[in-house]
Amino acid sequence: MSVAEPRRIILFRHAKADWPQVTDHERPLADRGRKDAAEAGRRLADTGVPIDQALCSTSARTRETWKLAVQEFPQRPKTVYEERIYEASPGELIAVLNETPDDLRNVLVIGHNPGMEALAEILAGSAEDDVRERVGRRGFPTAAFAVLTFTGSWKDVEPGAASLVDYWAPTD
Repeated sequence: MSVAEPRRIILFRHAKADWPQVTDHERPLADRGRKDAAEAGRRLADTGVPIDQALCSTSARTRETWKLAVQEFPQRPKTVYEERIYEASPGELIAVLNETPDDLRNVLVIGHNPGMEALAEILAGSAEDDVRERVGRRGFPTAAFAVLTFTGSWKDVEPGAASLVDYWAPTD
């Protein structure tokens, strides 16, 4: 694939987690989270964006979110479980994206806040229609996702390099 063709980054925050007596990394989804994860999967599938690879945090709640969401997809993309996404800063997330092979066009990242919301804000040099306003109004609640596009190599992902083109949250 040419680096001149548009690429997409989908930033997907894990669904609502429960608070049992386990470590933060091992927290499972709450009942509402399981419902929202499946709905987010349907909404992601409805975008029509063919996802080439999913990069998923290793936490229990992100893995469970992805397991429920991906069942709604017409085709399951390759999934890479990446420890660096757990509790990652926007800079750390950009570093992970910069390592993406250029033969991949559309990548989904399943992670945590505040990293997902901050990364969407940092990458979005522009936005379509009212998308930035909706993100600003709603923030990045659990099970929300944002779609950004950019042109170039994955090594070119940096602040302001993308356009925010879509956003969905369970209460939208």
